[in-house]
This record gives sequence, structure tokens and C-alpha cells, in this order.
Amino acid sequence: MSTMIFVNLPVKDLERSKTFFGKLGYAFNAQFTDENAACLVISETIYAMLLTEPFFRTFTKKEIADPATSTTAIIALTAESREQVDDLVDRALAAGGQPAMDAQDQGFMYGRSFLDPDGHQWEVVWMDPAAVQG
Repeated sequence: MSTMIFVNLPVKDLERSKTFFGKLGYAFNAQFTDENAACLVISETIYAMLLTEPFFRTFTKKEIADPATSTTAIIALTAESREQVDDLVDRALAAGGQPAMDAQDQGFMYGRSFLDPDGHQWEVVWMDPAAVQG
């Protein structure tokens, strides 16, 4: 079995988050989704657990940072093309997300970013396969 990653993110309104990510074309694993959590399927090995803040608190003794005012992590995803970067970020913005940073275009690498409804920062990046191999 390949290593899997489950990024756990606190959310204020679980239904709002599910609607937002559904508009981006993502599905949820019903086996791990209930009134406290939703398992966002990003790929076969990458998942984001969207957890209501009260449920998220049961997993940590620390304070929960407010992603609307603090950055604790940036979730970066790869895309297969520049067009796929633009498509996903444009859908995020149309679904109610906010721009996070200006687009980064270095020729061999292109990326854009957005903030989800809770303020978590997501980056979508394409890299030219020839540049990665070199």
C-alpha cells in the first residue's frame, strides 16, 4: 500500500466547505463523512479531512489558529498543465474562494493560489516535466 496523507483542517461550517469543494469537482468518501467531518478525496493517496472546529479540538491540546488571520500551512497541489491550474483556481474563485497571492510564472513553473471559505491557503502548481528531469 502506498503512503497516504490525510490533512486535517478545521472548518466553521462543514456544509459550506463541502459545497465549495464539490464545486471544484472533488468528491467525498461517505465512509468517513458525518456531521462532524467530511473526507475530501483529492487523489487516491491524498485526502483532506474537513473537521468542524469542536471536533478538531478533540485532536489537539493547542489553540486552533484562525486561518482567516494566520497562516499555519499552505496546501499545494500539482496540476498536469497551466490550463488545469487556471481552471481549478478559476472554479475556486467562482465558488466563493478568494485570491491568495499573485500568479507565479517562471516559464517552466506556473502557479496560482486561493483561500477557501475558512481562509486556508491552497496553491495549484504546474511544472514542465522536462525541467523537473533536468
